[in-house]
Amino acid sequence: MIQKETYTEVLFNCVKRGSTVISDDVLAAFSDAITKETNESAQAGLNHTYESIKMAKLRNNPACPDTGWPLFFFKVGNTCEIEGGFIALEEAARSAVRKATKEGFLRATMKHPLTGEDPGDNVGNNIPHFTYMFTEGDDLQIIFAAKGGGSECFGGTRHRVVAFADGIKGIEKFIVEAFIDASRAGAICPPNILGIGIGGTADVAAGLAKQAASLRPVGSHNPDPQFRKIEEDLYKAINSLGVGCMGAGGNTSVFAVHVEYAFTHLAGICVAISSNCMVARRAASRILVDGSVVEMKYPEWFKGAH
Repeated sequence: MIQKETYTEVLFNCVKRGSTVISDDVLAAFSDAITKETNESAQAGLNHTYESIKMAKLRNNPACPDTGWPLFFFKVGNTCEIEGGFIALEEAARSAVRKATKEGFLRATMKHPLTGEDPGDNVGNNIPHFTYMFTEGDDLQIIFAAKGGGSECFGGTRHRVVAFADGIKGIEKFIVEAFIDASRAGAICPPNILGIGIGGTADVAAGLAKQAASLRPVGSHNPDPQFRKIEEDLYKAINSLGVGCMGAGGNTSVFAVHVEYAFTHLAGICVAISSNCMVARRAASRILVDGSVVEMKYPEWFKGAH
């Protein structure tokens, strides 16, 4: 059985690490973009952000002033036993968010959607949010992801139903147009990691897009060659737009395009985009049945992505 003391410590560590330490795959994307960039303003912007996130790790400070929505993803082994069950796990996650906010690793940004009431601890109805996946085994993978306000609110999440007759061209046309609209004036903080959900109902497509943007290693590919080609085609198309860092122009408008899919109804194809900001904050740890903890380089949420 995985003890409460263990998962409580891991939850807080994931929030703290996800807020202050940027993953190696994201750092590599920065380094590659800086090397390839020919626009001086865009290169300067990438360089400043790159140096800033490295200093955040050294100083144990948040990597961005906007510490985003607190999101937890739990990948649970089918025979995993958790002390106190899932209710205790979720309450421990709320406590971790409260503690991280009090200690300055998260800013108090979560408010009531109508009254603007601010509890001051980033905990409220459906926040933090929890997503579960059940799999074989007996361990527990805990993932924290901070979804930034800019990339989420200013048009970075959109969806449309595309007719089967419009096919892949219709899907790609919507995605490119949606990215252009979302990135005007640098509103969604490009270059982004762009998640795409294809199929399912609108909420299924949107959930897949958010997970693809937030949880896959930057530049990984869908194992299905049809969807990998869509990823590669969209990556080239969007980077050819010249949006660049914060809309200043340049060679890199997205670090990656990640596509996930679900089967859909013959009536049409729901397509959703979810942009993740360039600092792409997340952290993951696996708790084994013997209580040992493995800090992971990046989440292992999707099967086969490489």
